[in-house]
Amino acid sequence: VQLQASGGGVVQAGGSLRLSCATSGFTFTDHEIGWFRQAPGKEREFVAAINRSRYTYYGDSVKGRFTLSRDNAKNTVFLVMNNLAPEDTAVYYCAADDRIIVSSYYSDTAYDYWGQGTLVTVSS
Repeated sequence: VQLQASGGGVVQAGGSLRLSCATSGFTFTDHEIGWFRQAPGKEREFVAAINRSRYTYYGDSVKGRFTLSRDNAKNTVFLVMNNLAPEDTAVYYCAADDRIIVSSYYSDTAYDYWGQGTLVTVSS
C-alpha cells in the first residue's frame, strides 16, 4: 500500500495550491481518503475527507476555502486550497481506510494507511 502526497510548496497569503494524493496497492474505490495536517509544535489536525460515494467532510478551519475530490480512474484525490493563510502552514498528510464510520472521519486513528506528507508554507 502506498500513498504519495505531492503539490506542497511556498505560496503567499491569499494564494492557492492543489495537493495530490496518488495511491496504489489497494482497491481505491473501496476506501475513504482523508487529509490531515500538522504544524510545528501542534497536534495533527483534520483537514478534509472524502468517502467512496464522493461525500466530503471538512474541518471548520478550512470550510469554504478547501475542496476535496477524487478521481477513481487515476486512484488519486485532489485537495484544492484557496485563500491560504499563514495559519495553514503545515505538513499535509493523506490517509486511507476502508472501514470508517461517519463519526470517525475526523480522527486520525481511524485511518490505517498514511502517506509521507508534503509541506505547505504560506508567507504573510
